[in-house]
Amino acid sequence: MRAADSSPKGSVMKAAEVWTAERIRRQKGRGRLACLTATDAAFARLLDEAGIPLILVGDSLAMTVLGHATTLQATMDVMAHHTAAVARGVRRALVVADMPFLSFHGGRERTLDNAGRFLRESGAGAVKLEGGAFRARTVAHLVRNGVPVLGHIGLLPQQVHTLGGYRVQGRTAAAAAQLREDARRLEEAGVFGLVLEGIPAELAAELTAAVAVPTIGIGAGPSCDGQILVLHDLVGMTPDPPPRFVRRYADAGTLVRDAARAYAADVAAGRFPSDAESYGGGSSGD
Repeated sequence: MRAADSSPKGSVMKAAEVWTAERIRRQKGRGRLACLTATDAAFARLLDEAGIPLILVGDSLAMTVLGHATTLQATMDVMAHHTAAVARGVRRALVVADMPFLSFHGGRERTLDNAGRFLRESGAGAVKLEGGAFRARTVAHLVRNGVPVLGHIGLLPQQVHTLGGYRVQGRTAAAAAQLREDARRLEEAGVFGLVLEGIPAELAAELTAAVAVPTIGIGAGPSCDGQILVLHDLVGMTPDPPPRFVRRYADAGTLVRDAARAYAADVAAGRFPSDAESYGGGSSGD
């Protein structure tokens, strides 16, 4: 968290204006949180200016930015790089770094080192990691050592191969019972919030009522304390139809494509650059 902003006036930013993990936790029951992902400074700045309180640097960038078929190709180096870019574009939002596949699987100390890298080197204010009750000890270890953790249960994209695809979770009595246990154990471990992904809306509502920390839904219905979407899905910048739970609020893909076509046509016809877009031979430097 920066103590002061970088505006020309150099005014001190009020602590109440900055979103922290603890402030997110205190939002339970006070209003719904609209959260989004970002992968670079330019988009992060726009989301921050729009008042988005939590910006996740999601490992979904392996798919939306890098062109892979799953999130598994996101590495620590890739995630640290993009997290640092996002943090440089943000002044108020809480930046949460998604811990990538295998970065929290090799023992608690290695996990702490990786999580600490996000906070120390990349400027994140918290990390997110996938997994329920079986990750509770890891989460507790991070929290005890000063790393705020956002939990993530339900559909776990990093387990796509063991799940057999991106399938809704919690539809059987046994699976729903496991998610209840997951939520309880992660809350006890100290998460400041809990992502619920790809679970029935009724179960998400039950879990939201059962825990004292905010739930943030993605494909989990309207009763969660907040919602999160991948920015590229939100603004129409993905090549495939979005998942059912996505609402597209803009068609930036068409906008960029049309702009590129118009530019290419102007270059081909000699209409760009014009005299006004060219430099003269004077010494003014204009």
